Amino acid sequence: MRSSIKTTLLLLALFMAGGQAAAQFRTEIHPIATHTLGTIDFLTGKTGRPAAVIAGELRIPTFGTDKLPAVLLVHGSGGVGSNVTAWAAQLNKLGIAVFILDSFTGRGIANTIADQSLLSSFAMQYDSYRALELLAKHPRIDPNRIAIMGFSKGAIPSLYSSMARFQKLYAPAGLKFAGHIALYAPCNTGYVEDLVTTGAPIRLFHGLDDNYTLAEHCREYADKLKQTGADVAFFGYPGAHHGYDASSLPFPIQLPEAVTARKCRFTERPQGSLVNEDTGKTPTWSDSCIERGTTIAHSAAALEETRKEVAAFLRTLFKMK
Repeated sequence: MRSSIKTTLLLLALFMAGGQAAAQFRTEIHPIATHTLGTIDFLTGKTGRPAAVIAGELRIPTFGTDKLPAVLLVHGSGGVGSNVTAWAAQLNKLGIAVFILDSFTGRGIANTIADQSLLSSFAMQYDSYRALELLAKHPRIDPNRIAIMGFSKGAIPSLYSSMARFQKLYAPAGLKFAGHIALYAPCNTGYVEDLVTTGAPIRLFHGLDDNYTLAEHCREYADKLKQTGADVAFFGYPGAHHGYDASSLPFPIQLPEAVTARKCRFTERPQGSLVNEDTGKTPTWSDSCIERGTTIAHSAAALEETRKEVAAFLRTLFKMK
């Protein structure tokens, strides 16, 4: 008996110490039936495109039966990386469930860094709505407290799912994301009705030295949204580059083959087609404004500030103590 008590106390001590983080959340892997939409398909509402099955990892931070808020994490061109899993850990510590969406593996894609045509960011947005549908039905998730957070390519779904137009077309009936968080998003395209939002708050974060996606484009978009009365805020960090939240990077990394449209400006026409503002024609990956060669680098200061802002935003949004 005494030995059993000692064993129990030892296990309890391990749980309260180093084993605590591993023991305080459980993981579920969920398949998601979706479609692989091209950009024009998405803009024009054509959903009857090739079917696909992808998956996501749900991390529920606490045991019990209470309903939890959740954040859907949408990866960038490199796939699910250490920055995404680090954010999952941070959000779990706040008592928030996290769903890490993987739009690549089920489609046989490793990354889209050198070829963005492999998968449209709007296919990933369609995936995000399907993930919202799944999460809203989960017994541990509060369907009215699901936010979306994306990075680079994945920041397009996290930002533009705030548009009422896309929410009406693709979101599950009666559902919308409660909040939108975009890190270093490409904001260089003007979409039809992109100033008409669902009313959910939007937060944009960007390194001011980013040469992959330009901060000025997102600042401009945020300013336009503010003029409509939208709840939006832009945070720019001096000296920070693309991927500044990737704390695993020991030094700046050059990506000479990475495709960037940083010098491009695109506009959607009412019939759902896109034009390059420089040429007035349909954009192609051989347009003169398309370049290769970018930098990614960690910034501890920018990451720390972003974590503080995101935590404060989600606590307020989800009405957490």
